[in-house]
Amino acid sequence: MFDAALRNIIDPPLNAMGTKIAAIGVSANTVTVVGFLLGMLSVPFIATEHYGVALILIVLNRLFDGLDGAVARHSLLTNFGGYLDIVCDFIFYAAVVFGFALARPENALYAAFLIFSFMGTGSSFLTYAIMAEKYGISTDIQGRKSLYYLGGLAEGGETIAAMLLMCIFPDYFLIIALMFGAMCWITTVTRIYAAWLTFGKSN
Repeated sequence: MFDAALRNIIDPPLNAMGTKIAAIGVSANTVTVVGFLLGMLSVPFIATEHYGVALILIVLNRLFDGLDGAVARHSLLTNFGGYLDIVCDFIFYAAVVFGFALARPENALYAAFLIFSFMGTGSSFLTYAIMAEKYGISTDIQGRKSLYYLGGLAEGGETIAAMLLMCIFPDYFLIIALMFGAMCWITTVTRIYAAWLTFGKSN
């Protein structure tokens, strides 16, 4: 919901860092993979309830996720890079929630609900992007991207906030998971409606 507005704040420092990283020859895909591995490393720390370390790793993952695009824009923006970035993001999101299921048995059902909800946001996001490419629809509201970014109530910023809140207040995981899961389903429904308005009357 706030991602487009946040870009005005985070893009300038990320672009400055991305310029320097690209200048020393580090590829955007390398940044993506390193960030992904850092994010995945948070899972065992969540599972063993070392939430402070997990929080730092999640923040680092999100920093690298912003940096890879900045590096790409100052070196080579590729379709595979955009593909790799999205795949790593969705695996990371689910992995963090899975970590909370491992941490406490009482979290498992609510973690499953949230991962189930991610299927709605993920599928509605990606299929819209596929159709937008087919119809030649583009947008730069999220900056230069390899695919169409359709917004919603639950976007990247809200996902990060939810994960950080889970680490800061692990005893309230159930409430956070239910609330964010509901936001995901609202996002899914609104995206389906947006797709119907855009593509519903087309052949």
